Amino acid sequence: MSGLVFVDTNVLLYAVDESDQQKQERARAWREWLWETRRGRLSVQVLQEFYSNVCRKWPKVKEAARLEIGDLLRWKPVSMNGALLLSAWQLQDRYGFSFWDSLIVAAAKASLCGFLLSEDFQPGQNIDGLLIVSPFHTRPDQI
Repeated sequence: MSGLVFVDTNVLLYAVDESDQQKQERARAWREWLWETRRGRLSVQVLQEFYSNVCRKWPKVKEAARLEIGDLLRWKPVSMNGALLLSAWQLQDRYGFSFWDSLIVAAAKASLCGFLLSEDFQPGQNIDGLLIVSPFHTRPDQI
């Protein structure tokens, strides 16, 4: 695996959510660092979830979310395909993750990422060489 960092939907959402300023600042710091270092990766699933949640929670910023997604397309998002689906099922069976979380892990592995930035998994967990990093417990300079 590499030093690439796969970003889960929750990190993108916290970067725009003003209800928890501390988490927003941490998520924005990660996002900025990932842009500067060009180490960020994600999937079409993450972009879909981000857009859907923004439209549901903050419909007035729908256009800003579309612009953000347009920028994030430069991160070369992983698309769903048969191999990713089969990999997700294997991860789901092996680790007991939800199907959607299994797709996230499968996409991170398909992107050859060494890190998965998410609050939905156990921080420090190693999934076949993919290290789980909490954006709220770890700073970008610590990986």
